[in-house]
Amino acid sequence: MKVTGTLVNYYFHCKRQCWLHANKINLEDNSEDVRIGKILHELRAEGNKNSEIAIESIKIDKLTPDYLIEHKKSDANIEAAKWQTLFYLKILKDKGIERKGKIQFDEKNKQEKTIIYVDLTEDIEKRLQELEQEIIDYCSSATPSPAILDKKCKRCAYYDYCYI
Repeated sequence: MKVTGTLVNYYFHCKRQCWLHANKINLEDNSEDVRIGKILHELRAEGNKNSEIAIESIKIDKLTPDYLIEHKKSDANIEAAKWQTLFYLKILKDKGIERKGKIQFDEKNKQEKTIIYVDLTEDIEKRLQELEQEIIDYCSSATPSPAILDKKCKRCAYYDYCYI
């Protein structure tokens, strides 16, 4: 199994979602939030070179001489976005490309964009290595963890699968 940035994000956001996605149970095509995110992504990419760069199992939103830039529709789960971006930075570093991470949250109802910066350190690289194995072990298990209803679940593409 190949760990992707999406799996890293889901692992922090919801382990059950991570397992379902890794095991090819894809309900995201039916999600309006996912569709909105994809349209926003396509609009940002129009006419921009250096946007949507695919390397191995990851797709990077934008790469500049200083930063790997990741755009997110909302800041609902900053920790998940942070680890996803750090995972991308590590893959780039393994390819000989060193950058800092910049995560830009483009929420439609906010006047100012939230931007956070992340940087790869030796400790974070070690944690990412452990994390990859944790994700592989978890997603290789026979069943996902039980559903635990949380307020974030109501907008999840997997809500019907987990609760109906």
